[in-house]
Amino acid sequence: MRYIPALLLFIFLNATAHAAEPDGSAFLDGGNSKVAVILCHGRAGGPTEKVVDPLRKALNNKLGIHTLSLQLPNDRKPWKRYKEDFPDAYKTIAEGIRFLREEKGVKTIYLMGYSMGGRMSTAFLAKNPNSGIAGYIGVGLRNGKGKGGVLDSLANLLRAPALPVMDVWGTGGDGRDAAHAARRARLANRQPYTTAVIEGASHSYEGYDKQMTDPIVAWLKGRL
Repeated sequence: MRYIPALLLFIFLNATAHAAEPDGSAFLDGGNSKVAVILCHGRAGGPTEKVVDPLRKALNNKLGIHTLSLQLPNDRKPWKRYKEDFPDAYKTIAEGIRFLREEKGVKTIYLMGYSMGGRMSTAFLAKNPNSGIAGYIGVGLRNGKGKGGVLDSLANLLRAPALPVMDVWGTGGDGRDAAHAARRARLANRQPYTTAVIEGASHSYEGYDKQMTDPIVAWLKGRL
């Protein structure tokens, strides 16, 4: 058996125990803050694209907290086929939680999801009731037409532990965001539930970054 010096063995063991930042993610450091938000982008998107990018920057700049925007499965395919990618999304979200807790000393983590990222992140909460997430932020969430599977954000939230929820949607575009949001009003009967309606904003929130980020910043500031 080859002799390994004790110092080298110590370095090796500690290196293997390191909780790495998830591949492809975008992290903004909040210094000594013990609070963080994990952000999940929309379909065929990325961690520095619409909705998640202006929000991660606003939260870091205005509240001084850590933000970790994840790279989730993002193939360009019909939304219903994303169901097959959810296990990989769960793994990435769990890696993000571990990174923030073990490497950054974060104690309080909020989870945020936009569109398909909302489906993935709410499904994660339902599948992992002991994840320790402190609250949930949804932007442009979509439900599942009453079928109740993992692609249904409302069904996922109803299956998950009751958490404080900030639900943001726009009234513009094709009107589907507002229609979906109306069905989520029932969440107010079981958990702290706050809404922010962005008049005129479409599902992409193009041109409405400030209107979208301001109420989320205010909601989190009130909880810190």
